[in-house]
Amino acid sequence: MENDNIEKKIVEIDDSLYKEKQGMLYKYILEMVEKPLIEHALERTYGNQLKAAKILGINRNTMRAKIKKLGIKPGLYKY
Repeated sequence: MENDNIEKKIVEIDDSLYKEKQGMLYKYILEMVEKPLIEHALERTYGNQLKAAKILGINRNTMRAKIKKLGIKPGLYKY
């Protein structure tokens, strides 16, 4: 059921986006999804990067690299 929603969203992408991001569409969509996904995991773990990485199934060093690359501030999620 959840995969159906994701598939529908991908299909909804306008043809102009395909033309505009030609050759970079995969990377563009991953970046659109990745930042909110990591932010949500950090929010659920109150900014704990190790726990967030475990939830997402990625290595903590990968998590830290993505946080830096995407400009996420994990301290905002600590309560």
